[in-house]
Amino acid sequence: MIEDPVAKKYLEQYERAKVKRENFVPLFEECYEYALPQRESFYSETIGQRRDDKIFDETAVVGVQEFASRLQSGLVPNFARWADLTSGSEVPKAERDFVNNELDEVTEYVFEILQNSNFSQEVHESFMDLAVGTGVLAAEEGDSLNPIRFSAIPLPHVILDTGPDDRIDHVFRERKGIRFDQIQILYPDAILNDKIQNMMMNGTDNTTTILELICRDYSKRNEEAYLSYAFCMTTQSIIYFKQMSGVGSNPFICFRWSKCAGEVYGRGPLMNALSAIKTTNLTIELILENAQMSISGIYQMDDDGVVNPDTIQLVPGSIIPKAIGSAGLQPIQAAGGFDVAQLVLGDMRLNIKRALYNDMLGNPDRTPASATEVAERMADLSRRIGSAFGRLQAELVQPVLQRVIYILKKQGRIDLPTVNGREVKIKSVSPLAQAQANQDITSVARFLELIQGRFGPEMMQLLVNSEETAAFLAKKFGVPDTLIRDEEERKQLVAMAQQMAQQQQMMQGEPQQQEQVVEQ
Repeated sequence: MIEDPVAKKYLEQYERAKVKRENFVPLFEECYEYALPQRESFYSETIGQRRDDKIFDETAVVGVQEFASRLQSGLVPNFARWADLTSGSEVPKAERDFVNNELDEVTEYVFEILQNSNFSQEVHESFMDLAVGTGVLAAEEGDSLNPIRFSAIPLPHVILDTGPDDRIDHVFRERKGIRFDQIQILYPDAILNDKIQNMMMNGTDNTTTILELICRDYSKRNEEAYLSYAFCMTTQSIIYFKQMSGVGSNPFICFRWSKCAGEVYGRGPLMNALSAIKTTNLTIELILENAQMSISGIYQMDDDGVVNPDTIQLVPGSIIPKAIGSAGLQPIQAAGGFDVAQLVLGDMRLNIKRALYNDMLGNPDRTPASATEVAERMADLSRRIGSAFGRLQAELVQPVLQRVIYILKKQGRIDLPTVNGREVKIKSVSPLAQAQANQDITSVARFLELIQGRFGPEMMQLLVNSEETAAFLAKKFGVPDTLIRDEEERKQLVAMAQQMAQQQQMMQGEPQQQEQVVEQ
């Protein structure tokens, strides 16, 4: 019987969310079993256990690795700046250049911290889970050397639940095998009741399961606030509680590939390829069985009481006795070839690659011949992933940066500029985002070319604001604001140019006046 009413409330919600997840577990397990055997199973926790005994074709296993790598290079590439902090639309236009220059320095520092952390390794693991449908990434505060520590949480360790706005607002994380003497190390502010203290005194081998909960605090309507709990499942009691508020205060980043209405967990491309994966594995298994029969053969014999099939060894040099007049062992001819399997394999493997977006333009394993080919590959991937790109922007890219900024501000490492409390927005400049921005660049370039060709340079100069057009193209190309002159500098240059032009005109006018005087 749970005595604490708060613990009872959340543990009952945990059980309800766990029941909902059970509906997905068989589907998740099949995906992990056939394509991600290295990831932890929902049913077994044996460390080092072999889980690839059902895999006869490695197309899906390799395909998921390529999917994660390609998505990472397009969305959050290593050692690259894949997002910018820019001033929001509410910031006065006269102050945007100053604010953007300040934010550019902050962005450089943020990505320096990210590149020195374990973000790239852990996000790749989460992208492999994303192939199934849902990835969970934890961003926690580190130490003085590594301010931020990321960890990819396996899907069997988390249970998710949604709130009234259909957003994930409850994240339950199961931490199994925690010794009682480790609780105060994990949670320095932990409150340990008498039962837990007795468990600690009885021996260091006693272990328990710690259930962590991060849930949205809807009592604070005008701000983003969360409640953090830790429950000891042995005693069914709360051992840790903390209130957090502010954008980026949630340490768990849950992102989905796509989702159906009414479902909590996402559905990934691997689910679409599951039928082809199972068919391919079955085909390879049948081919191997057929090859075994072709090598060893199948035989028939007369039951003459002399030849014992249990003792026959079909090896070179063996002597098999038989009765006089008996036919002995007679091989049975195979019914036919198995060439049709190659046709099935070709189609199924192509379907798997297409579902995992591995059938890109050109050969993805070869180094691209030019920057144009790289851009075309990214444009192709951007067109095909469609809505998933927008969902990943909202559920992964922005929350990661918000969480990093929250931790760095908490540690006093950065200070974001504010103008009357106005907003600061996150703008993605990843290769995938750049591929989508190239469509706007192409439209502007075609427009300028059309005006120049049809109406001439006079109409071009009259119609097009060259300064604003250049600034627009610079933003679309992802050029840092530090490389672009601000509005005040541009005005000074224009004034200097006008002054120099006037001086030249005056200097040209003085010789003409002198010539007129000489003639007179």
